[in-house]
Amino acid sequence: MTSTPTRAAAGPAAPARRGRADLVVLAVEAALLAAAVVVGAALNARDSGLYADAAPLYATWRPHVGWGTPAAVLVAVAVLGWGVPWARTARWGRLLVAGWLASVAWTLSLALVDGWSAGLAERLTPQAEYLHEVPRITDVSAVLAGFTGRILDFQPDSWSTHTAGHPPGALLVFVWLDRIGLGGGAAAGLACVLLGATLAVSVPVTLRALGAAGAARALVPFLVLLPGAVWVGASADGLFTGVVAAGLALLAIGGRRVAFAGGLVLGFALHLSYGFVLVGLLAVAVLALRARDGWGALAAAVAGVAAVVVAFTAAGFWWWDGYRLVVERYYQGWAADRPYVYWVWANLAALLLSAGPAVGPALRRALVAATGPVRAALAAPPASKTSRSGSVAHAGHVGRWRSAVAHAVRAAGPAVVLPVTAALAIVAADLSGLSKAEVERIWLPFTVWLLVATTHLPARTHRWWLTAQALTALTVNHLLWTVS
Repeated sequence: MTSTPTRAAAGPAAPARRGRADLVVLAVEAALLAAAVVVGAALNARDSGLYADAAPLYATWRPHVGWGTPAAVLVAVAVLGWGVPWARTARWGRLLVAGWLASVAWTLSLALVDGWSAGLAERLTPQAEYLHEVPRITDVSAVLAGFTGRILDFQPDSWSTHTAGHPPGALLVFVWLDRIGLGGGAAAGLACVLLGATLAVSVPVTLRALGAAGAARALVPFLVLLPGAVWVGASADGLFTGVVAAGLALLAIGGRRVAFAGGLVLGFALHLSYGFVLVGLLAVAVLALRARDGWGALAAAVAGVAAVVVAFTAAGFWWWDGYRLVVERYYQGWAADRPYVYWVWANLAALLLSAGPAVGPALRRALVAATGPVRAALAAPPASKTSRSGSVAHAGHVGRWRSAVAHAVRAAGPAVVLPVTAALAIVAADLSGLSKAEVERIWLPFTVWLLVATTHLPARTHRWWLTAQALTALTVNHLLWTVS
């Protein structure tokens, strides 16, 4: 007699409990950020070698406004007032075009808060940046053949900081832009913005190709109002983010030829940043989520990556040698002084400002949503049976578990698997000690996949969360002078 009222009462209570849990996560995020700021300020006061005046961000405190300010506010208001409901019903092609245009507008507006020169045209021209090297590149073949010999610091011909810290693909992008008549800081900055904004296309395309069309639509406004757009415009990491997202989208679309093209793109991405070896985790996750032709697509993608690696190796650059020397160069600079014990957790606060406050509650909801389907899938394999041939029985049992894990991945769905995989990649990068500070831009190619989890937030709350996302970007950009 009492069971029915009990269940009825539990129904309305469940959303309330989930809402309270979101607030708890939000409070934890706020505490983490406050601790990172306070401890960072204390360490800077003691000259502890953080080399980040506004730790946990690599920036300086400088409240300011610019003529990009009203434009950024206008873009945010348009997305919140009109874009959110329109994204649910718009024709797919129009939604993608609008998403890219809105992302470009948002990113450019934030950049122009700092002014045309400081925010865009001169962002990539300092001595530590790639454009410092471009005028001196006359022979690309010679550059590739001798690239590793110039990675270590304190040599007469050492590469500048950013060039030395990345494989040669990063430098080649700007050399190629210069060769086609798009040289200089303004063209390079605009290229980073335009290509970086394609994340608002590639990530939804990936979700839709993996069978999550509704999630793909809901995600577009969150990608447009990405707080990390502060660093997409204009830094090379914004461009890298667009390349990685495009490669993963090609893997998701399907077909061996398209997967091979995706492998080519991801192979080139591997020569943009050494850290993109961790993109392999996302690539495997995408292929595991495909309903058909997973193994064939995997083989084609691997072949594409291998083709790029072979091409660079034949030209004289071996990725592993570059990585080994970059680790040595890393500790020739600020990294030797930056305290791991601070950055290993403060990095997460910097990530929070790039991903936005919605990311924590969204990840929590994504994990909760996956619990039931994953448990059911993993409970499916029967216990191993006694057999005269132990190896055959073991092989069969392993095969059943492998099948169950694959089923669990598909049962969880891309809106769970992709952000969780991105989180694992970020944790690996963080614990490695090779990402101490500046992760608000360095981790952008993974951050955008964390935001896939926002599709688990209740639709009625999207405008509130998007408002928080936009305010995060506007606050950071107007209180701090960010550095790429």
